[in-house]
Amino acid sequence: MSVQQKIVITGAAGLVGQNLLTLLDDRSDLDIVAIDKHAHNLAIAKRLHPRVRTVCADLAESGDWEKEFAGAAMLVQLHAQITGPNALPFERNNLDATRRVLEACRAHAVPYIVHVSSSVVNSVADDDYTNTKKAQEAMVRDFGIPHCVLRPTLMFGWFDPKHLGWLARFMEKAPVFPIPGHGRYMRQPLYNRDFCRAIMVCMERRPIGEVYDLVGPERVDYIDIIRAIRRVKGLKTPIVNIPYGLFAGLLKVYGLFTDRPPFTADQLKALTAGDVFTGVDIEKTFGFRPTPFEEAIRETFCDPRYSGVVLEKYV
Repeated sequence: MSVQQKIVITGAAGLVGQNLLTLLDDRSDLDIVAIDKHAHNLAIAKRLHPRVRTVCADLAESGDWEKEFAGAAMLVQLHAQITGPNALPFERNNLDATRRVLEACRAHAVPYIVHVSSSVVNSVADDDYTNTKKAQEAMVRDFGIPHCVLRPTLMFGWFDPKHLGWLARFMEKAPVFPIPGHGRYMRQPLYNRDFCRAIMVCMERRPIGEVYDLVGPERVDYIDIIRAIRRVKGLKTPIVNIPYGLFAGLLKVYGLFTDRPPFTADQLKALTAGDVFTGVDIEKTFGFRPTPFEEAIRETFCDPRYSGVVLEKYV
């Protein structure tokens, strides 16, 4: 019998982590430890993957979770703060937590890290998420543990509590679906399962010091993404273009009644920033052909296994 490799995944109950676990679930050669502070979402991971060891812990605070790194062959670092009301949660969860995780890796001689960064480190955006993700990536590079870095663009797929997942659920209930401005904001959406396949290739090959920018293989306007969701879900919800200024104003009003709006002001700015990302040739670099956008959208919203499983949105 071969010896199992222990793999620690931080942020394992989020969008990427949940999708990654679906691909690793049948790997009997891996002893997987999934760490996340969101108890509800971590329970979903445990229900779907009973053999995975789950640990509920706040990585920004010292605790018993640090012992989980003992004997680990690798860290897959996924934890990140993506939205928040101010700078504090970004600093806590992107910087403080990462510093503690890296120190735990050093203390237990973890030999390799697959670090998931973000395409925003190449963005023109200037916000708390972008700035802390840049600092987080620099921290990993400077810490001295062998690693590789993956930078995905906007992702979609199973388990999405926000972004396209939230928009799809909103479309099911709303009498009309509002689009800011003309809606011709070019996106390069990356199918999450394709991204997780790339992570798995890095786990096998363990490239040292490589940085991979991963971009969706197709350029799709935001309004066409919404139309594709409506099409595969068989909905008839009218799509209505609203002037950008009015949309931003309505967003502020909506924010008065909920702490979990579909867009934050920073995200709305990012949507219309006009970023064009370039990435590696996924097929050439990782050895598999990316899933066509229409097929990926259909699988995301129509697959009977996981399309109905929705995570709670992280605060």
